[in-house]
This record gives sequence, C-alpha cells and structure tokens, in this order.
Amino acid sequence: MKKLMILLAALTACAAAAAQTTQEEFQTRYERLVRNLGYDGVGIETLLDRWEEAFPDDQTVPVARFNYWFHKGQVSEVVPKGSQRKFLGNAPTVSLKDADGNDVNYFEETFYDEEYFGEAMKVVDAQIAAQPDELRWQYLKLTAMLAYEKESPDMTVAALKALIDRNAKSHPAWTLNGEPADEDVFQQGVAEYCADFFRIGSDISYEYFHDISVRMNKLYPKNPVFLDNIGSWWRAARGDDKQAAKYYQKALKLDPDDYAATQNLRLIERKQAAAKKK
Repeated sequence: MKKLMILLAALTACAAAAAQTTQEEFQTRYERLVRNLGYDGVGIETLLDRWEEAFPDDQTVPVARFNYWFHKGQVSEVVPKGSQRKFLGNAPTVSLKDADGNDVNYFEETFYDEEYFGEAMKVVDAQIAAQPDELRWQYLKLTAMLAYEKESPDMTVAALKALIDRNAKSHPAWTLNGEPADEDVFQQGVAEYCADFFRIGSDISYEYFHDISVRMNKLYPKNPVFLDNIGSWWRAARGDDKQAAKYYQKALKLDPDDYAATQNLRLIERKQAAAKKK
C-alpha cells in the first residue's frame, strides 16, 4: 500500500510538471494577445500576474507590465493647432480653412491618463531601484516621459542631465539588456534623445537640444555627433549658417566621412550660391 501511495504521488508530481507553463509559452501567449488586442488588451494583466508568479526573475514581465499601463492610459485625437506647420516633428493630418479663410492645421495628438501613466512609472522606477546600472530601464523611463511631455520635455531633460552627471562622476558599469555597455553605447543613447529634442522642434526643445549637446561635447570632445548637433542648432534655431558651418567643419576634422556635417555644409553652400545669383 505504501509503495502504491509513493507511486501515485510521483505520477501526480510528473503530471504537474508536465502541465506547468514554460517561459517560452508565456511569451508566445503574450505576443499573441498583443498582436490581436494590443498591449492593454483583455486578459493581458491576468497573464502577466501568472507569468510573474511562475518566473519572478523574467525581465520580460516588467517591460510588458509597463507597456500595459502606458498604453492603457492613451487616447489619440485629431486636434487643431492653428497655423502651426509641424507638431512634434510631424506634418498636419489635415488642413482646413476657417470662416475667415485662414489655414487651420490639424494634428494627431496622444493624451495620457494621469493614473495609468503613474502606474507605468511605478513599474519602471521599481526596476531602476533594483537595477540602477541597467540602461534599458533608464531609457524606457526617458522615452515615456518624453512622449508624455510632448513639446516641453522639462522632466525628461532633468532626468537625462542627472544620468549624464552620474556617468561623468562615478562611471557606472552600465548594462543594456543585461549585456555590458561601454561609453560608446552611452553616448549613442544620449545622442538619440538629442535627435528627439531636435525633431520636436519647439523653442524649448531646441534649447534643450543645444544644452545637452554642449554638455556632451565638453565630456566627449572627440565625438563629432555633438559638434554636428551644435551646428544644427545654429542653423535651425538661430538661422546662422556661418556659425553652423564652423561646427560642421570641426566635426569633419574629427571624422572626414561624417555624413551629417558633409550634407549640411552642402546645403549651406547651395543656399549661399542661390543667394549670390539673386
């Protein structure tokens, strides 16, 4: 009888093990739900709870949970922006005339529910506290804040400056998706946010673009990207091609094959040639 009970217990344990969902199966189920219903679809939160319970160290779960809350609070609308020609770097969705015959440009804009956005930030802040040197979470937070703040990315810039200062002072052993990340990876990440500030194109985002680029140029004077950025600030935000050309030429001294500097200098030369013809 005792042997029979032991055998039944062993068979039950085997059946339970066979029935346990693997990480790959959770991943497949999640991807299927997102594909069919979106990041905040019905059943996703329940799946994430079970996934986290079964595999508490799986780093895919907090990313998925962040996406759940971040997308749950989003509502997109087409809104009028007067005669504004671009919004967040995008062209108008549609242009109409008002009663006086003036152009009114409409743009698609995303709005965020404060409560749901706060839940998304709680997820990423918890991961930053647990893994302060993992750039994935730092970048995820910056990207979310940038989307939330739109044309005036004050919090985003404050957080990015703090990250730059921390890197300069303590040189953390950064990782990105669990892999070691060197200084080049860090510089590239900052450069991408600079590009976002430039693309937004508002007065304040241009100034932030310039401030961050100047700061990074002082820290990394051999990186031509930030010289290009300063040149582009002079050109786009100040309309001073002469000053812009100086920075593009400095960038070319560091890297003769610098595409951005080469193309912008060509555009400046064409503009000057056209002005002479006139």
